[in-house]
Amino acid sequence: MSGLVVKTAVVPNSPAVVEAVVVNDGWFPNIDPVQLRNEYRIRASVTPERLRKAIIGAIIKAGNQLEAWQAERIALVPTGLIDVPAKTIDGESRYVLLYQRAIGSYTKAELVEEYRDTDTTTAGQRDVDDLEPSIAELRRDGLYAIRDILGRPRVRSELI
Repeated sequence: MSGLVVKTAVVPNSPAVVEAVVVNDGWFPNIDPVQLRNEYRIRASVTPERLRKAIIGAIIKAGNQLEAWQAERIALVPTGLIDVPAKTIDGESRYVLLYQRAIGSYTKAELVEEYRDTDTTTAGQRDVDDLEPSIAELRRDGLYAIRDILGRPRVRSELI
C-alpha cells in the first residue's frame, strides 16, 4: 500500500492571525476584516492579504457608485456617514448598515469568483456552475444596498 499522509500539528498558544482594519477615506466607515469574515462566513483558507484586497476592491466599487451622493452629503455633514441623519436599527445608522452590507456582499462575490478556479475536475466544474447564482446574488445584494442608500428603486423596467 502506498500513499501520502499529511499530518497537521496543532501548536498550542500559537498567535492568531491579526487582520488590520481597512482604513477607508475618512468619511465612509473603516471595515473590520475579522467582523466581515465572521458575518459572511469567509473561510480561513482565504488569506488576510486576499481578503484585504477584496475589501479594498469592494470599497472602490461602492465608492464609485456613491461618489455624487457622498459629495452632496459632505456639503451638509462633513464629519462622516455615521453622522448623516438616518433611522437607526439596533442602535446603528441605517446608512452605515447598508454600506457595510454593500462592502460585505461585493467582497464575498469577488472571493467566491476568485476561489472557484481551485478545482478543475469534472466535479469541481459542477461546483463552479453551482456558484454562479451565488456570485450574482451577492452582487445583487451589494447593488440593492447601494440603491437603498441612494433612495432609488431596486428594479428598473420600461414598458416596451
